[in-house]
Amino acid sequence: MDSESPKPVGNTPEWSVSDLSGALKRTLEDAFGFVRVRGEISGYRGPVGSGHVYFSLKDANAKIDAVIWKGVFGRLKTRPQEGLEVIATGKITTFAGKSSYQIIIDSLEPAGIGALMALLEERRRKLAAEGLFAQERKQLIPYLPRVIGVVTSPTGAVIRDILHRLEDRFPRHVLVWPVRVQGETSAAEVAAAIAGFNALPEGGRIPRPDVIIVARGGGSLEDLMGFNEEIVVRAAAASLIPLVSAVGHETDITLIDHAADLRAPTPTGAAEKVVPVRAELMSLVADLARRQAGAMRRLSDRRRSDLRALARALPGPEAVLSGPRQRLDLAAARLAPALARNARVHEQKLGLAAQRLARQSPMARLAALRAKLDGYGRVLAQARNTALSAESRRIADARRRLQELEQRGARALARGVILRGERLPALEARLQRAFAQSLMRRRERLRSSVSLLASLGPEAVLARGYALVRDEAGAVIRDPGQLRAGQALGVQVAGGRFGVVVAGGGEGPARPARPARREGPKTGQGDLF
Repeated sequence: MDSESPKPVGNTPEWSVSDLSGALKRTLEDAFGFVRVRGEISGYRGPVGSGHVYFSLKDANAKIDAVIWKGVFGRLKTRPQEGLEVIATGKITTFAGKSSYQIIIDSLEPAGIGALMALLEERRRKLAAEGLFAQERKQLIPYLPRVIGVVTSPTGAVIRDILHRLEDRFPRHVLVWPVRVQGETSAAEVAAAIAGFNALPEGGRIPRPDVIIVARGGGSLEDLMGFNEEIVVRAAAASLIPLVSAVGHETDITLIDHAADLRAPTPTGAAEKVVPVRAELMSLVADLARRQAGAMRRLSDRRRSDLRALARALPGPEAVLSGPRQRLDLAAARLAPALARNARVHEQKLGLAAQRLARQSPMARLAALRAKLDGYGRVLAQARNTALSAESRRIADARRRLQELEQRGARALARGVILRGERLPALEARLQRAFAQSLMRRRERLRSSVSLLASLGPEAVLARGYALVRDEAGAVIRDPGQLRAGQALGVQVAGGRFGVVVAGGGEGPARPARPARREGPKTGQGDLF
């Protein structure tokens, strides 16, 4: 047998790469359809453009690729972080493009209390750096709120404890916003409840709470993780309504406790902190009322004693009236002399007024005005004479200056005529010379133009041996194709004109032999053709 002959094929079936990959995929998914894997997150790549998340889970000896799809990532309570040890729940499958296997994660949770505490401490530092836990952000809790909003589970013992404690201390109107206090949706529901209470309008159909209590009973650290979520902490810090945190027992500390305006150790303690004890308050009011009544009685007694003492210190009616009576007698004694003195003063004033009135009589004023008018007439006559004399002198001076100007103008005109007569021959000679020079330049330009026209005209071209051919109508023949046999043509050469007859038809674009150039007179102009 030839050593190169093909070997016999056994019973082992042949697989295509795709079939083999599909079989492996089905085998892995059937065998590991639901697994829980514990490992450390490595090579974390946050949501890529598609929204999916890729990373690896590793321990000391092995590593497995992991994928979280976009829809699952949005529902995760614990978000993956680089280096975080977690427990991932999902299924094992293969990726044919890389011939590798991977885990498709459905849920993710921290692996143990240590990992949770490390995650919470990192989150606490981050939120504290943003100032969400600062004391200056805290609000005062109202002393006696009218409406109390409670965010808790409606079916647990917490709400019953709060209502019972409020009933014992001071019954108030309570609004309950039901939420889940544990599970994947707990954080979102609590944050929405806080924001919802803050969104209620003042004076609306549903009363807006004066204080909010976020409450939950005790539980493990994993059970309380919803109140450590960043969305809940930010909602508590952004609340405009004072917020009391009452999550877990007294030893349980969550991040919402740092952001709240007041932390209560238990839900019952929260109810005690938001309202006073009604009986104690009524006793305090009654005691204050008794103290106020006693103080009013003591004040009234003291004022009555002061009034009696002042009444004893007041003088009698005779003592009060004796001074005014004496002043009245003295005024009556001084009244008669004062009236006489007043009459004399007015009489003097009347005499002075009569004198001033006499000086202001019409006759006296008319005489004064007539004297003033006579003075104005004398001043006016004197001013008129002065003005006439000045005007006469001004006219005489003007006449004298005019005569002088006429004489000076006549002398200047005579001198100008003599000067222009002397300059006229010189100007005439310059004009004749300029005209002759201009005429000479124009003649030279005319001769140059005539020479240029002669050298560029058709007669110069015909003089070099060329001819101009025209048909019977006088049109110039440029193409032999236009000719026909027996056609009469006119030919113009330098010596004159003569007629010719075409012996044969036109032959298209074939160019005839070029005639020998006839020597013509050399003018310095090159061949234009």
